[in-house]
Amino acid sequence: MNVIGGVPALRELVGQELGTGPWRAVPQETIQAFADATGDHQWLHVDAERAAAGPYGTTIAHGYLVLSLLPALAADAYRIEGASARINYGLERVRFPAPVRAGARIRVRSTLAELDETPTGARIVVRNVVELEGSEKPACIADTVSLLVLPAAGGED
Repeated sequence: MNVIGGVPALRELVGQELGTGPWRAVPQETIQAFADATGDHQWLHVDAERAAAGPYGTTIAHGYLVLSLLPALAADAYRIEGASARINYGLERVRFPAPVRAGARIRVRSTLAELDETPTGARIVVRNVVELEGSEKPACIADTVSLLVLPAAGGED
């Protein structure tokens, strides 16, 4: 876990890696729970028998499931101190180059692409590459945009 000392430290890290998290399995139970939560029950995700004869030989995680894991994966890779809040502002670009088969392990490698300071904190763009164990291609590449809100002068976190 890389601990970053706030916006001043981030200034020095533009273009550099913020951290790489530990490997994390994506079991079929997680895929099924995501399917149930989103209503996306496509057979590639939830029908193990049919998926075994399909293009990947097993069920695969939803691309949006992999994307939704980014906050947790990044939280295990790095932490930015000094902000009272980190607000999800959106995404610049998302791609899913390789499927995540049920039971596969993934991790994130995050790089600070941009930093724009604001009167209340900073806007950051982080390039997240979700690596897939045993694969040359990543499972996901996503540029996330976040707003770091600094505590008000004399205020509490």
